[in-house]
Amino acid sequence: MEFVERYFAHKKHSDAFQVLSDKTCNDLDFEEFFMFLDRTSSRVGQQCLYHRLRAIPHPDPAQEAKENLIREFSQNEALRLDTQLQLHKLEGDDVYFIPSLFQEEHQAPPQWFPVVKLLAFTSLLLLLLMPFNPQLLLAFGAVYIANIGVHYWNKRNLYHYLGSIPQLLRLSAVAEYLYQNPALQFLDKDLPGAIQVIKRVRNRMSFFRLETGMQSDIGAALWGATELLKIAFLVEPLLLFGVLKNLDTKRKELEQLFLFVGEIDVLISIASLRNGLEHYCLPELTGTKLEAKRVYHPLIEGCVENTIALSDKSVLLTGSNMSGKTSFIRTIGLNAISGMALNTCFAEAMAMPRLQIASAIRISDDLLNDKSYYFEEVLRIKQMIEKSREEAPCLFLLDEIFKGTNTVERISAGKAVLSALAKNRNVVFVATHDIELTELLQDEYELYHFSEVVNDKNVDFDYKLKSGRLTTRNAIRILQINDYPEDLVKEAVALSKRLDEER
Repeated sequence: MEFVERYFAHKKHSDAFQVLSDKTCNDLDFEEFFMFLDRTSSRVGQQCLYHRLRAIPHPDPAQEAKENLIREFSQNEALRLDTQLQLHKLEGDDVYFIPSLFQEEHQAPPQWFPVVKLLAFTSLLLLLLMPFNPQLLLAFGAVYIANIGVHYWNKRNLYHYLGSIPQLLRLSAVAEYLYQNPALQFLDKDLPGAIQVIKRVRNRMSFFRLETGMQSDIGAALWGATELLKIAFLVEPLLLFGVLKNLDTKRKELEQLFLFVGEIDVLISIASLRNGLEHYCLPELTGTKLEAKRVYHPLIEGCVENTIALSDKSVLLTGSNMSGKTSFIRTIGLNAISGMALNTCFAEAMAMPRLQIASAIRISDDLLNDKSYYFEEVLRIKQMIEKSREEAPCLFLLDEIFKGTNTVERISAGKAVLSALAKNRNVVFVATHDIELTELLQDEYELYHFSEVVNDKNVDFDYKLKSGRLTTRNAIRILQINDYPEDLVKEAVALSKRLDEER
């Protein structure tokens, strides 16, 4: 995943609708979600897919044309296989480093680099004059010894690019081949210009492909002979810094090639994903309503499907542990991400406004920074409150708000926070065990619950979303069927009744 994230991690996201935070990704099991979605054939496509899911884009004017291309890939096997065959040429791990050529600073030549050019020229001159004056052999030897030092000093610089530059050549060739198909040209009308720019430095870059081939395929004797020649004329440092200087002025064109190939791979991946699902839908990302029919969590095998329809209200979920509350909240979050990023939802039908996503589900103590669970939660929810006041509406996903503090203050602070988050066209999905919140928030939140059936010796969950607040409690009964001491259970029942009466 560290390599998959490289393009996203170094990319500027000023043009994105939203960049998902690391904490929200952790809350929603994003890495597992990405691995489920990923059907790409190349490392380029893999990095582009990851970037699109983390840096959710604005509405795409070309979405309809891309949907037509996705259908074409699904129905035209010859086109799909021919395209995937090209993309497979970019499946080596070295491909992960292509973005470094247009995102990161290149190795700069040292201030004394003119000496390298002087040594190379001197070697050539001495070699040409040696037949006329054999005594120049000693001078050539002295220069050669200096060249050895420069040559092996440069090896570390060279190895840094031995993976990325040969793969850039391969990327250029793949992009050029794919662009010959008229059905793909709408993805970037200006790509031919970028291809021509790369062609101008292709011959110099071919040296790096030769170098990697020599190391892996050619015998030691031939490799040694070429090393002697490269030392004599300092071929490696002269070519390396010359190529890097050229590439430094062509970053835009390099990224064009990368994104063109990556977008094609992502579209094929979407086609493959949809083909493998029992049912999916293209979401309606307009209006103010949030509706989901037969929506399910894509990572839960045999997931129970649920239906929900909201209009200008948020959702307060009650239910016992393991009944499905948190999984349903994650279901909504993941479908929102895939709907906005891939135009694909795991549902029979789904409609929602475009919402920025923030969450507070999986929170833990930060012992290294001396922060308790409650303090971590306070900081996370403070960020959500600040975000709720921004212009773009948000989807807030919370589980057991302020469970790190006492009951009275938890309910009081929870009500105030949830009322604040639900303003300004925001939508909140929150799970809680605090029945008191259902009474305090019933005017602002739709009430739903998950329930279970407790039999003599087991607990059965149906994972079905039901309207209204939870009216039953089974926690003590579950203790009983798990053979807790009888006197302990009786005391708990009696105390529960007394607390209910006092309330």
